[in-house]
Amino acid sequence: MKIAESSAIVTGGAGGLGAATVRHLVGLGVGVAVFDRDEERTTALAAELGPTVAAIPGDVTDDRDVQTAIDAAQALGTLAVVVNVAGGGTRPARTVGRGGEPHDMETFVATMAKNAFGTFNVTRLAAAAMSANTPDEDGQRGVVVNTGSLAGLEGQAGQVAYAAAKAAILGMTLPLARDLAPLGIRVCAIAPGTMGTELMLSASQQLKDKLLSTVVFPHRMGHPAEFALLVEMIVRNSYLNGENIRIDGGQRFPAK
Repeated sequence: MKIAESSAIVTGGAGGLGAATVRHLVGLGVGVAVFDRDEERTTALAAELGPTVAAIPGDVTDDRDVQTAIDAAQALGTLAVVVNVAGGGTRPARTVGRGGEPHDMETFVATMAKNAFGTFNVTRLAAAAMSANTPDEDGQRGVVVNTGSLAGLEGQAGQVAYAAAKAAILGMTLPLARDLAPLGIRVCAIAPGTMGTELMLSASQQLKDKLLSTVVFPHRMGHPAEFALLVEMIVRNSYLNGENIRIDGGQRFPAK
């Protein structure tokens, strides 16, 4: 897919993986709408990167906010790329706690909403906008890259809400690709392992050592820039479609 003169929406674009993706796309000449709930960080990133970047503070589950992001991206070029990074986990909680208490249902629903519901909401609205694009020689009008997690494939104990939300995102990939194929829109998802975001780097050394013990090679956390590079590869390679792609150094999460 040709990147020149295109624009993108990056949800969660002010966070670790999202900001790395924004920077990478801007470096490729893509105009980017940074769509994130954190207004301060969103505005600061856009100001730093210049006029080809628009700051869109907002919520991925709010249709009006999503439309604002779509409009902003279209003002920067042909909206042809959507990267859904917005999401996040919650404190570890088992389905039934050690004291016999059941998992909080509101927490489960909220985790699903900010991950799976938000990803689908942005995808459905942005894909409708991209369907009006002029197709390229392959009939392609755009590409959506969603963000799952290794947890969505092999979640640990205490991760049931987050694992279910990320599994839902990974489970959407193929049916979304099939749904959007007549419009010339590809869909892939990335399933990162332990990535060196600001949040993960601030975790306890005990937790970091535990997670890194299962990384095969290279024996370190992934760099956010490596996630962004994979986004570029998916965008550029028009024959990648309907795939969930792991980026984890061969990692397999421990059960606990």
